[in-house]
Order: sequence, then C-alpha cells, then structure tokens
Amino acid sequence: MKIITRANAIINLRKYVGQNLRDLALKHKITTFETGKQNKGWKGLVLEKLAGLDTNISKAPNGLNFELKSVSFCERKGEFVPKETMAITMINPKELLDMEFYDSHCWSKLKSIVFCAVKWNGKNAEDAELLKVTSFDFTNDGNLIAKIKKDYDFIRNKLKSSGFASLTGKDGKWIQARTKGIGHGSITRAFYARKSLVKRIFDNSK
Repeated sequence: MKIITRANAIINLRKYVGQNLRDLALKHKITTFETGKQNKGWKGLVLEKLAGLDTNISKAPNGLNFELKSVSFCERKGEFVPKETMAITMINPKELLDMEFYDSHCWSKLKSIVFCAVKWNGKNAEDAELLKVTSFDFTNDGNLIAKIKKDYDFIRNKLKSSGFASLTGKDGKWIQARTKGIGHGSITRAFYARKSLVKRIFDNSK
C-alpha cells in the first residue's frame, strides 16, 4: 500500500489549484447532485482522490494521520473570504480540564489539517474552483498560535469556574466553543475556528 503523508497530500492537491472540483468529481465518478439530492460530502471525496488517498477516509496508514478540510470561500469586493466558521473537534469536558493547550486534542487536530479553500458560487453551482491548499505549518506565525492558546486557556478556565453549559460561541477571538448538533437544546460543544482564523491561515501561508 502506498503511504501518503500530509506533505505528499499537499503536493498532490496543489497540482489541481485553479481547477473545477465539479468537473473532477464527474471524472472520478463521484456523485454531486445528479440524483436531484446533493451528496454533501462530495467535495471531501474528490479532495481525497486528488490527494492520492485510496480509501474514503482522510487518514493515511501507519499513524500518519491528517484530515482534509474543504473550506468554502466567497468573493466580496474583489477579495476571497471564508463563508463560515470551521469545525475543529468535539469537546470532551474532562479532557479539556486535564489538558494544557499544546497537549490538547484541539491543537493536535488543528495542526494536522490540510486546508483546501474552495470557491463557493451558490448551492448546487456548476463551478467549485480549488483556490488554495495549505496547512497550519505554513503560517509561521508564533504570535497567532499564542493568541489561539489564550482563547483555549480562557475557555478551559471558564469550564473550571462556571461549568460545561456556560461555554458559548461568544467566547474566544480566534477559536470558539459552541454547541454542535440539532436544535438550540444541544448539550454538546465543539471547538470551531472563527472566520478570522481561517482567513489568517490562508493569508499567511506560502
């Protein structure tokens, strides 16, 4: 079995920057919305193929784990900006209490992601251009990492002092801990990268 590392995946994906993922989906026989109902995961499946992964999960074998994230960008006033926040990982309250930032699942997940910016042209649009591929490594911004850690520490301390239910999307400048799930009564929480963080990662990357 061919092993695809995160570095390999980025090199492979960057070959397709500027191309339309919709066309590549048809080429690889991946259903998008031909059946009349959109396959919500089609972009991820296409990106896995382009990265060189043989399976339908975005993990390389032998512990060389990484995750591919398709991030929608829309054009506003001649500039591409993130359309929405991006989920990082679910929050386990015990782990959050026990783990410092650099040992946390949040940091481990964030630094393992391969970010793929895809142009958003509306629901079921024929075009979905791959704009840029990067990872957190390429930001080379220690100040940004320190700011993310500050958000994590704030959320962690709030959990200690006020409990899990107190965590809301208002907390944190770069990452937030908000509800995840159906309806306003959801009791789960997840770390999300705010749009400002997603934009900063792409703007600062090589």
